[in-house]
Amino acid sequence: MPTDCISYKNSGYFSPLMNEYLAEKSNLQSLYNRFPTLENFEGQILEKQGNYNNANRATLVSVLEKQYSGIATSHLTQQNIEALKGSNTFTITTGHQLNLFSGPLYFLYKIISTINLTKELKAKYPAYNFVPIYWMATEDHDFAEINYFSFKGKKFRWNKESNGPVGRLSTEGLSELFEIYAQELGSSTNANTLKKLFSEAYLNHDNLADATRHLANSLFGNQGLVILDADNQDLKRSFIPYAKEELLQQTSHKAVLETTQKLKDYNIQVNPREINLFYIEDQLRERIVLENDVYKINNTKKEFSQEEILRLLENNPEMFSPNVIMRPLFQEVILPNLCYIGGGGEIAYWLELKNFFESVKVTFPMLLVRNSVLLATEKQVKKADKLELTWSDLFSKQADLINKVTKITSEFPIDLTTQKEKLRKQFETLFELARQTDKSFVGAVKAQEVKQTKGLENLEKRLLKAQKRKYSDTLERATDLQNELFPNKSLQERQVNFSEYYLENGPDLIPKLISSLHPLEQNFEIITL
Repeated sequence: MPTDCISYKNSGYFSPLMNEYLAEKSNLQSLYNRFPTLENFEGQILEKQGNYNNANRATLVSVLEKQYSGIATSHLTQQNIEALKGSNTFTITTGHQLNLFSGPLYFLYKIISTINLTKELKAKYPAYNFVPIYWMATEDHDFAEINYFSFKGKKFRWNKESNGPVGRLSTEGLSELFEIYAQELGSSTNANTLKKLFSEAYLNHDNLADATRHLANSLFGNQGLVILDADNQDLKRSFIPYAKEELLQQTSHKAVLETTQKLKDYNIQVNPREINLFYIEDQLRERIVLENDVYKINNTKKEFSQEEILRLLENNPEMFSPNVIMRPLFQEVILPNLCYIGGGGEIAYWLELKNFFESVKVTFPMLLVRNSVLLATEKQVKKADKLELTWSDLFSKQADLINKVTKITSEFPIDLTTQKEKLRKQFETLFELARQTDKSFVGAVKAQEVKQTKGLENLEKRLLKAQKRKYSDTLERATDLQNELFPNKSLQERQVNFSEYYLENGPDLIPKLISSLHPLEQNFEIITL
């Protein structure tokens, strides 16, 4: 099988900003606290230990115990929740939207990266405890981003209206979608397991937050994963001082704008608003806008004076929801967190926030790019071997792959580089001769060199085109293989739902992933199933 290893940089799927962050370029070092290496966690532990308000631990544990009541909880998860009471316990956190039936594969990779990092840290720092946290994005209101998943090239969409926070959304109506999905699964043992998992999560729970918690707990509870829904009055009470400062001072807007200037040569991931908080109810999540000393709720008739909105914050903190700028701060205030694990886009917006964290005196976490994975079957690996393709070839653009396969397959060299080099040397002699005669002769020689070089290049293109026609069957097998591994010419992990692989691999799938992923390495993991 192909044995080459693909780095994140060479995969072609990471932005210039992420490639430079991963390379620890000096121009970005002011935008993060510590780069995520095992050794750097020692300093992060000590800093967080001195900065975190341990009074928040009791609230955190109390909320988790309530959220887990009535749920079949593994001994390891119970142990981790209990451990959070102690000042020597820290969290590693990932966050994700409440995608229907987990959405694309990278939902799994985020959580496994988080679980595996806690294991590595415990081995390195045995005096401390490390708890993996999945922060459910229950307050998001962009339902269109999460109301579907893909299975074997088909999209299963939940047709429902939603305007408020998705975590509070009723699961009513999902039984119809389940019936369609169940028919596609078939009747194998693994198919029945998936049906049971879906129905117990979505048909036996009243809202999307509880359904998603059940799903994640079923998949990862035996690994000690702790799942948190931060859409909670008690947790938000701990955040009141920071929400108050945001309403009165707009600190985040000023601090993040300063940082975006340092990132002006890159694509800015998010732009701050003057107030980075939403007003939230069951069927409403809208921006808070300050106009002429009046706090208005966007797209509604609701408005508050300064005194009224501060009183509302004190009495009902659950009615205030952080946006993409403030959510990371909320997380780091309520959790004894050391590191956030996310995709490239998430890490890009976190890099905008360090200046803001410093201004409100909260420790900025380490930022780790989650594991990325390409899953391949043994059959696909054998196809790659037969075609003499490396993983690097398969990660390349399809036009480049076609050219590479054509050149590999051709019984004679298609590349005319040798001929072009000989031509160049011949013209070197002619140029020397021309320089000894008339200057106008130099121009004539140059024109002739350009003409003949172009002629060779055209012959090379025509030769390549002719060979492509000749080996069209081989090229079709190569492109079919690439299309299988990169559906819609995109990363598999962003397109395919885990159930497609569970159907074939069953309960071995997740243990295989857990044993294969190494969160602190910067390689695109290629796993054969």
